Amino acid sequence: MSDENITRVTAEEIRRKRAEGIPSQTDWARVDALTDEEIEAAMRDDPDWQDLIDIDWSKAKWVTAHKKKAISIRLDDDIVDFFQATGKGYQTRINAVLRHFVSEQKHKKG
Repeated sequence: MSDENITRVTAEEIRRKRAEGIPSQTDWARVDALTDEEIEAAMRDDPDWQDLIDIDWSKAKWVTAHKKKAISIRLDDDIVDFFQATGKGYQTRINAVLRHFVSEQKHKKG
């Protein structure tokens, strides 16, 4: 898929369009007609899903942004390299891993 076919809009732009009565350009009838098998096949063909398709998302939680505190921390090179290799937003992913650890520790004590 080339970038020329991708349109990016913010949530605010979508809200404004809905308020103005501009209809969605998504073919929801086509989406609703897809079977789970067709969706999974499309995901397996999509390189963006390559490393995520077999993850169990059943315990995933919606995470809202919290106020961040800037600190200096020393981490092993291989840890930093691993997260940096995942691309932009790697610090947010490190934070998510730490948040999950904290959540699990609280769950064990509670």
